[in-house]
Amino acid sequence: MGGDDDSETDAAIDDPPRPARPDVSFVIPTRNEADYLRAALSSIAALDTSYGYEVFVVDGGSTDDTQAIARAYDATVLEAPDSGIARARNLGAAAARGEWLAFVDADTELRANYLTELLGYLEANGLAAGSSFCRITGPRRARLMEVTINHVFPRLEYPILPGFNYVIHRRAFDELGGFPEVPNEDTAFSRRLARRYPTGYCPEVLVESSGRRIAADGLTGTLWHYATLDVARIRQSRRSGFTP
Repeated sequence: MGGDDDSETDAAIDDPPRPARPDVSFVIPTRNEADYLRAALSSIAALDTSYGYEVFVVDGGSTDDTQAIARAYDATVLEAPDSGIARARNLGAAAARGEWLAFVDADTELRANYLTELLGYLEANGLAAGSSFCRITGPRRARLMEVTINHVFPRLEYPILPGFNYVIHRRAFDELGGFPEVPNEDTAFSRRLARRYPTGYCPEVLVESSGRRIAADGLTGTLWHYATLDVARIRQSRRSGFTP
C-alpha cells in the first residue's frame, strides 16, 4: 500500500503544471489584414503590465500573410472562413480563458500602459465593460470621428463602446450571449449591456486606430455607412427578437 502511495505521489510530481489562467484574452478578427496586423500585435507584445494575457486571431479566410504574421507573434489562430465580425469575435471569446475579454481590430495599436490603465479604471470603478479615449489616424476629417467617440459616445444614456477597443468581463459577456450577429454589432451589444451593467470610458488616450475607411470613403460616406448599418441592425434585431 505504501508503495502504491509513493507511485501516485511521484506521478503527481512529474505531471507538468497547467498554465495559469490569463487575466485577459485579446481577440482580433481578421481578413487580409497583413498590412496592419503586425503593428497591432507588436503593440500588444510591448505592453508594460503585470496582467497576464493571451492573444487570439480569428481569421475569416485571408489569402495574404495574415495568419503567418499572427503565428510569428505566438498568437493562436482560429480559422473561421466567411465569418462576419460578430461571429469571429464570439468564436474568439469561446476559445479564450481570460477573466477579461479585450476586443481590438487589426488596425488598432495599443499604448504600453493600455491594460494597466484601462483595467485599473474598470476595476476601481466597478465597471463590467469599458473603452478608452482614442486617436484616429489619417485625414484631418477623421478628427470628427475621433471627437464623436471620445466625447459623444461616453455621454449617451447607454454608452457605445467601439468594437476596435472593447474590454468586458467574461461573466457579463457570457450572460448576454456575446455580440449579436447583426450590422453594427458593437453598438447593439453596448446598448444592451449598459441596460444591465455599469460601463464607461477611461479618459486617457490608450489606442490609435486607422482612419482608413474615412480615407477611402470620405467622412460623409463613412457616417452614411454606419447610419445605414444601424438602420439595418434595428430592423434585423426586431425580426430576431433581440432588444437593441
